[in-house]
Amino acid sequence: MSFDSLSDKTFTERVLIVIGFVVLTFLLIALLYFTFDVILLIFAAALLAIFLRGLADLLGYVINASEGWRLVIVSLVLLVVLAGAIALLAPSVAEQVGHLRDELPKSARAAADYISQFGWGQTILSQLPSLNDVLGRISTVGLLTGVGGVFTTTLGAVGNFFVTILLAFYFAAEPKFYIFGFIKLFPKQHRYRVKEVVFSIGDMLGWWLIGKACSMLFIGLLTWFGLWILGVPLALTLGILAGLLSFIPNFGPIMSAIPAILIAFIDSPIAAVYVAGLFIVVQLIESNIVTPLIERETVELPPALTIMSQLALAVLVGGPGLILATPLLAVIMVLVQMVYIEDVLGDRKTEVKEKGIEKQSQATAKGPEATAANPEPATIAAEER
Repeated sequence: MSFDSLSDKTFTERVLIVIGFVVLTFLLIALLYFTFDVILLIFAAALLAIFLRGLADLLGYVINASEGWRLVIVSLVLLVVLAGAIALLAPSVAEQVGHLRDELPKSARAAADYISQFGWGQTILSQLPSLNDVLGRISTVGLLTGVGGVFTTTLGAVGNFFVTILLAFYFAAEPKFYIFGFIKLFPKQHRYRVKEVVFSIGDMLGWWLIGKACSMLFIGLLTWFGLWILGVPLALTLGILAGLLSFIPNFGPIMSAIPAILIAFIDSPIAAVYVAGLFIVVQLIESNIVTPLIERETVELPPALTIMSQLALAVLVGGPGLILATPLLAVIMVLVQMVYIEDVLGDRKTEVKEKGIEKQSQATAKGPEATAANPEPATIAAEER
């Protein structure tokens, strides 16, 4: 065989390899695009499982019980608390929600009438669709979708909720089975590092979720108490709404403040100003006290990246993407730091290097006995056993 024919064969093989790689990449992107909803659902279940395991670990400091029993106790306590809250608050909240639905259009009209007295207000209102147009579009959409579309949407949401709960319980009951099964997909020489990355992500998300739950409770109670002092109607419902929406950074506080300000506007414009000031004070306290405490055990998220990830996922998948964008960005930040910056670029944190040097110095000073007493971490197979 001549040299030219051999070169042509090598070139053809390279071209086929490149084409195959490109086709495989497009197929993976298409698979990711069409299954992104399912991936987010699994991620939400993993978040809930991590939250349950985190509470079970905290319970271990109080009672001496196995992991399984602690998980059962935590799940039962959460169910009892949720059922009790629904039983106590559901009638009042349902009544307030109905009242809120009736009062919001009146509040919006009152606010529009007040703003229209000013030149800048007339300019803004002229660029916005009228309330009747918005309601007309909603009615048209409702007529077009019909009862079947609403039923399908509601059924899908309820089904996703129960699937998420079921997956979360399975993940929390046997985490090692799924974690080490995932780690086995990687070559043996990289499995320990993969385990480090996975456990770092789990610890970060666990502390983030516990801190976020405390932050939501703090914001909900403080907002409810502040609105009650200001004499704003529907304070309980608005406080619960503020606490729930605080899970969504940047956009959640704005979404919760708008109905409270509109409701207060019925009383007087100055009352709306007081309510806006209340929400600003609550967010300042949360941002400067609660959030720094959370970020001590997690990862600091750049605000610009957080907003961009929220907008991108909101456009892709709507509400679920907006809700899960922040924890998903936190996972990506850990992956970039540990996998790309530390492993690929070799740029490990100075703290890690100093700790490693200090450990090595202590082991050398104590002699070979210390090295033998502190061996390398066990292999994945040993940990599974």
